[in-house]
Amino acid sequence: MGVLNLTPDSFSDGGRLDSVEAVLAQARRMLAQGAAVLDLGAQSTRPGATEVGPTEELRRLLPALRVLQQLRQEHPALLLSIDTFDASVAEAALAEGADWINDVRGANRTAEAPGGTLRDPAMLPLIARQGCPYVLMHSRGTSQSMDSLAAYGDVVAEVRAELQAATASALSAGVNPEQIIWDVGLGFAKTTAQNLELLRRLPELMETDGNSSGGRSSGGRSGYPLLVGPSRKRFIGAVLDEPRPRARLWGTAAVCTLAVAAGARVLRVHDVGPIAQTVRMATAISPR
Repeated sequence: MGVLNLTPDSFSDGGRLDSVEAVLAQARRMLAQGAAVLDLGAQSTRPGATEVGPTEELRRLLPALRVLQQLRQEHPALLLSIDTFDASVAEAALAEGADWINDVRGANRTAEAPGGTLRDPAMLPLIARQGCPYVLMHSRGTSQSMDSLAAYGDVVAEVRAELQAATASALSAGVNPEQIIWDVGLGFAKTTAQNLELLRRLPELMETDGNSSGGRSSGGRSGYPLLVGPSRKRFIGAVLDEPRPRARLWGTAAVCTLAVAAGARVLRVHDVGPIAQTVRMATAISPR
């Protein structure tokens, strides 16, 4: 999954895709390098980001989404994913031909929000009606508050439990288990140590205990397909003592190699070419 940020303030590449021509050129590069899914985001979710609202999000998003439809003639298997937590944005994007919804608040813990919920109550019914793939990501709070909510006893057990609870809500709303992809939300309400612990114990997040969360087969494992999105993130910079997000490629590659070995099915990255080559090589020499 190649990342296409349409925002002026994303943490590593904000403002680089400032025209539909730039979006189209970058999408072509990513597809040539091996991307299967392109993930379009028009609302920054970096720590401290300000929410712009659905009107501005759609103003940024729709022209890019429309121009990318041209690529389907050359790449008929192309999948377009929309990184949004707003149901009205998701609905408009799906109507314009988007294939997936990638919801960074899909498994938010709700207690911290005014009024008791951070999730858009219209999102799950929409996903159920549309029948589209739905990336359900673990996070807590908002971009403004998430760093203060990284308090866990056992981060893996609690992330898994919150993903299971969110999945149960999705199933109750009519979402089919086959639509759901889990994302542990690296960097979202997690410290560097907690991110590393999640990565060490990724296989635990792909197991199911047979409860109502609706576990399903996933490439020989139980549970839901797992998306891992480590690309250029702060915890990699902390480990490598590298403050420049764009210089964190090799740390990202190391995480992606581990994630694939652990059974992850989707990698969400900015640097598609190097990561695709790294994963292909690691897969070729890994034990069968």
